[in-house]
Amino acid sequence: MRWRRRGAWLWPAFLIAIVFDALVGHALPQLGDTQTLVGAALVACFLNLIGIVLLSRPIGALLRRARPDLPRVVARDYAGTLVICAISAALLLVGLAHRPTVIAHRRARDDAIARAQAWIGARAPDEFRRNITYVSTFAIESGSVYRICVPSSHGPRTYCVVVKEKMPFGQSVSFDGYESNAEFSAGAG
Repeated sequence: MRWRRRGAWLWPAFLIAIVFDALVGHALPQLGDTQTLVGAALVACFLNLIGIVLLSRPIGALLRRARPDLPRVVARDYAGTLVICAISAALLLVGLAHRPTVIAHRRARDDAIARAQAWIGARAPDEFRRNITYVSTFAIESGSVYRICVPSSHGPRTYCVVVKEKMPFGQSVSFDGYESNAEFSAGAG
């Protein structure tokens, strides 16, 4: 019983790690520019379960080799807890390493929106210029190429442009039709 009380950390640690990993994944996404809390929690749950299943038994055996007095169940519990802590640390480190990319993509998106608004404000028909602050952005190539649309003040039409970040300002924006980003992305996927 003494070993059970001292070694029963796996499942409480698992629950704490899911919450921690979800917050880390939302604040510091490991892939892409954003991640929802639910998505981050699902990824964390999956990674932790796979880690426990695959690694707790062999690491527990190594712990028992170092400390033969540990019961098998307690050694496996300790090993599972170590695996969960290692996965949380890895998710945090990957998120921190990916953070500069996320910031660069956000800056590129904001610059693309500013370029599009300037271009639409100078060239679009008046019905679209009135709604220049209401933009819809679709990343064709995140950090580089964006499709930005402005809705009409008279109906469901949109005025869309493509902004290529890496080109000089005068050549970076081009008209791309009246199809909304929702329709465009449905056809692109």
